Amino acid sequence: MDKSVTTKILIPSGALGLGYDRDAFMRGIEHKPDLIAIDGGSTDSGPHYLGTGTSKYSRSSIKSEWRELMQARAIANVPLVIGTAGTCGADDAVDWFLDITKEIAKETDQNVTVAVLKSGQPIDRVINALQKGRITPLEPTIEIDHDLLQSCSNIVALAGAEQIQAALKTSADIIIAGRATDTATIAALPLARGCHAGGAWHGAKIGECGALASTNPSSGTIMITFDADGFTVEPMGQIARATPYTVSAHMLYENANPLQLYEPGGHLDVTGATYTALDDRRVRVTGSTWIPSEKYTVKLEGARCGGYQCVSLALIREARYVRNIQAWTDAVEQKCREKAHERIGADFTLELRIIGLNATLGAQDWNAKIGSEVGVLGIITAPSEIVAKEVSKMLNPYLLHHPLTDDEEMPTFAFPFSPNEMNRGEMYEFCLNHLMELDDPMQAFSLSVEQVRA
Repeated sequence: MDKSVTTKILIPSGALGLGYDRDAFMRGIEHKPDLIAIDGGSTDSGPHYLGTGTSKYSRSSIKSEWRELMQARAIANVPLVIGTAGTCGADDAVDWFLDITKEIAKETDQNVTVAVLKSGQPIDRVINALQKGRITPLEPTIEIDHDLLQSCSNIVALAGAEQIQAALKTSADIIIAGRATDTATIAALPLARGCHAGGAWHGAKIGECGALASTNPSSGTIMITFDADGFTVEPMGQIARATPYTVSAHMLYENANPLQLYEPGGHLDVTGATYTALDDRRVRVTGSTWIPSEKYTVKLEGARCGGYQCVSLALIREARYVRNIQAWTDAVEQKCREKAHERIGADFTLELRIIGLNATLGAQDWNAKIGSEVGVLGIITAPSEIVAKEVSKMLNPYLLHHPLTDDEEMPTFAFPFSPNEMNRGEMYEFCLNHLMELDDPMQAFSLSVEQVRA
């Protein structure tokens, strides 16, 4: 192991707002890390947050945990880096997060230099790249054109190690980055210091979710030590252990190919990696390979309005209806759809999901089993909020009273709310899953530095 390039990265948890073991985190601080890195979000919770440029986590939770990390950073005197700030990493979310940082600095009497890396893409820039043939689709392919791009409320590019390194070069105390790959904030400093490139990216992948790659994921905190040959994984929780199994298995997490991982500027190949237990809690990894790409590309994500939604929920316990719930919902859906088309004459979609049977997978759930009670969730999507609400109101009497057959008395089922129609308002959909080619890694990103005073 070449000690001259050894770099310790402390990851408090998989994402800011999830919580972590405070003792484990402070144990990590005692191990003298070179940088503290944490992820601020992802696309896991759907397109709403990118569409609106907002955070899914509560402001108070974010502020509470970020305060602790800022105070620990001051003790350790090392950079503190967050990627995909504000869940989605859109520019508005980054500004929101910067405001929280300023509040904390004032309340805790800290003077800090903050570097702000923004990933938001002006629509004209993306349209220009499309016209020049510099945008290519990923699988699954989504066809895009000028009109689709114009309809996007937010487009972001995922920053890689190069953009985080540019922020690190400012010598800022805190780096707030917009949308970035989960690994970039961890890999950037080891790469800049000359650590093994394959090891830097592989270790960053293992550490991206904190202690998830250990026997005690809820402890949150993990330390990854990078060097010239590979990396070493050590969870900071008192009872947490890293094993060759827990470490190697994390390459399966959110990754289509457990042997490869694509990032801006190339891809990681772990086919030749070896995982060695150094003791009962640490694992050493070597043999990973980084393969640079011929072109430098960044992934684009975009979201746009997909209509307006109104939802209704009925609870059904009558045994005969529960046994025949699919036939009942098929009839309700057909009758309501026919009436709405006849009386409204507007476009809409109507879907009934059977909670307690197959609401998650639908027809793909070939072995679904039913219990003593089901919920029927009606989802109406339309181009306007008025139409969505109208169709939902037409659905209401069917969910409450529709009989299984024509020659029986009318039943009454349970509504958990009154009114039963719940407006979800404007809904969003992802509409970009593409790569954009850049001549320079910073070409699509902006970097600024602020002196934040208490």
